[in-house]
Amino acid sequence: MIIEAILLTVITASTPLVIAALGELVTERSGVLNLGVEGMMIIGAVCAFAAAQASGSPFIGVLAGILAGAAFSLLFGFLTLTLVANQVATGLALTILGLGVSGMVGESLVGVPGVKLAPIAIPVLADIPIVGPLFFKQDIIFYLSIALVVGVNWFLFKSRAGLKLRAIGDSHGSAHTLGLPVIRTRYLAVMFGGACAGLAGAQLSLVYTPQWVENMSAGRGWIALALVVFAAWRPWRLLAGGYLFGAVTIGQLHAQAFGIGLPSQFLSALPYAATIVVLIIISHNRRTTLINTPASLGKPFVPDR
Repeated sequence: MIIEAILLTVITASTPLVIAALGELVTERSGVLNLGVEGMMIIGAVCAFAAAQASGSPFIGVLAGILAGAAFSLLFGFLTLTLVANQVATGLALTILGLGVSGMVGESLVGVPGVKLAPIAIPVLADIPIVGPLFFKQDIIFYLSIALVVGVNWFLFKSRAGLKLRAIGDSHGSAHTLGLPVIRTRYLAVMFGGACAGLAGAQLSLVYTPQWVENMSAGRGWIALALVVFAAWRPWRLLAGGYLFGAVTIGQLHAQAFGIGLPSQFLSALPYAATIVVLIIISHNRRTTLINTPASLGKPFVPDR
């Protein structure tokens, strides 16, 4: 069925957006603004592809993508949390560095056949018409994305550690006065965000298009950043927003395939135009935005000040 095939591609296109945005959501909840999601995604993609190609196992590739993203995020953490560098400038530099390093590392991998991560069918449930193939016959990264949304939502709003992390994001000075480990917590949040970005990158090179293409993240890291604001820093809203943006991305591809009389450049720009429109709409409701935005977001913290 054509509709089923379209929905399958929407899910595949949405998964990396959801995972990357979820990692950034946790990072921002701790009060750190990391604009380097794009760079961590592309590093995760090239390392996952290279590791899967060398080992023959896509699961080793997934692990390599996660570790690469987390390791790359440590560079951001060291510069912004230890050396107290500007978070916005450092995040932008991280993206540029990631794009450059990935191009250099992946130069010899262009055109090499990839190792695809095969779907895992859940017995009985996978046989349900339409719903089964969509949700119960997917790759392990899709299942991880749903588990991460549930887990992060529980962690942030039901656990004591999540309460401490949100307290640090809302007022790092008060949290430090109460004895909470601000820097350590933020390092862990940054590493989690990097690991999620690396996992999202692994999905791109092992599932979405099982090959290595330079700059294959194609701006998805920036969409993930917009998704966090769109979702008002709420995991379940982020899941819905991720699938909405994924649908827009796939919709423009099918519109071109069906020969709709619009310039291909305009259709290709639709996902990014939708991002801008959503952010403009959100910015009009300043009260809601201010209530949900972590008060210490992007602000440096030095304990002895």
